[in-house]
Amino acid sequence: MNSFSFHRIGPDQDGQDQSLPRRPEPGQWPKAEAALAVVNRDLVATLPGQEALVLLVVPSEETLPGAAAGEEQVYVALPDRRWHGNAVNGTDLEEGAPPEPDDDTAVLAAVADAAQETVMELLWQVWPVCPDHGTGMHPRPPGTSADWYPGRPDAAGAPVWWCRGGRDGACHDVCPVGELTATLPGKQRRAPRRGERRR
Repeated sequence: MNSFSFHRIGPDQDGQDQSLPRRPEPGQWPKAEAALAVVNRDLVATLPGQEALVLLVVPSEETLPGAAAGEEQVYVALPDRRWHGNAVNGTDLEEGAPPEPDDDTAVLAAVADAAQETVMELLWQVWPVCPDHGTGMHPRPPGTSADWYPGRPDAAGAPVWWCRGGRDGACHDVCPVGELTATLPGKQRRAPRRGERRR
């Protein structure tokens, strides 16, 4: 868990120190914001009552030993600003490189992975769970096999929630990230839509 999980600003302080973990300005990380909105659809559909995850900006010198001062890392966090896992933006940027990857698919995969790590480690809950096998799923490119590894050149496409399968080992793609609602039984599938209409 990160070192700033329970940092609070007291009443005698006149504002938030910008070097501390903070919520980004709207539009500062547009691809990560869009990807998190997709992942939050799955979270809200499958964990009723759980508040949506948020992005948190952290100065890199606070998170990565040897990282250049002034660079910011973006994490997926619970609403109370606790996070766990890897940053969703590049950690070793080349000079002049954009702070946010250009590839929407890569950003969605990174955000889904970071969201899963935060939920599992901080809520102590397996998420998401395959509706057929009752086991945890992972974000992967579509059609991957059990021996897939990150960075494999033949993996392409928008990420899906992937299940290793039951005891038979029949791994399978469950659905694209952001579309878990369609895999839920009828009553559970209708609940998130009713909640959206009330808002």
